[in-house]
Amino acid sequence: MRMTTEEMTRRLPEQQRPIGEVLVTGAASGLGAAAADAVYAAGGTPIIVDVVEPDTDYESIVVDLGDTDATSAAIRRRAERGVDAVVTAAGIDVPGPLVDVDADVWERIVRVNLFGTVAVIRAALPSLIERRGRVVTVASTLGHRGVSDATAYCASKFGVVGFTRALTAELKGLVGVTMLTPGGMQTSFFDERDEKYKPGSDAQLCDPYDVASAIVFALSRPPGCEVKELVIAGPTETSWP
Repeated sequence: MRMTTEEMTRRLPEQQRPIGEVLVTGAASGLGAAAADAVYAAGGTPIIVDVVEPDTDYESIVVDLGDTDATSAAIRRRAERGVDAVVTAAGIDVPGPLVDVDADVWERIVRVNLFGTVAVIRAALPSLIERRGRVVTVASTLGHRGVSDATAYCASKFGVVGFTRALTAELKGLVGVTMLTPGGMQTSFFDERDEKYKPGSDAQLCDPYDVASAIVFALSRPPGCEVKELVIAGPTETSWP
């Protein structure tokens, strides 16, 4: 169940920089939805980017992040009105041995998770530079560690890690860039998987709203102070370190 603004506000760190208008991908559910709520609770204006229409009153852009041209055009149109930050929380996965995952499915995972991330940031970049904005990319613990039956997801998230670190160097002094590396969270991300690919009943998964408060922390750091990288995971996260 999504939190009220009052409940979310109690979780937020003290804010030191206006957050402004924030594009949040994958914000119809999961971490993206929690991030949108956290942005709103902190006084910002979330703009949801997702393949489905969200069940909220926030401004939204419905687009398939797997379609780079459509994504670029949609984000560019909105960015012409000005955006202050981007949070790339969208992510998909279909686990399984490489030979069992259809090639189109495998490539779509990479398109959404990596190419979609890049397309949104690229299209928003002129406004972000003009406003001295912020970017928070969402990687994964599996962007730092390869595991069996997750070749597409690992490839995409390793790509997000490399892209973000290169982007940080490229935009130094122009746009603040944070790479967030979350472990497993209590979201619907695992719902449609085979049982063998779901977390065990004893898994300690993070509340996405706790992770979202860290996103707000990164977005709200004052000028001259940037959060470069964050790892947030449960105390017994199996994929970290």
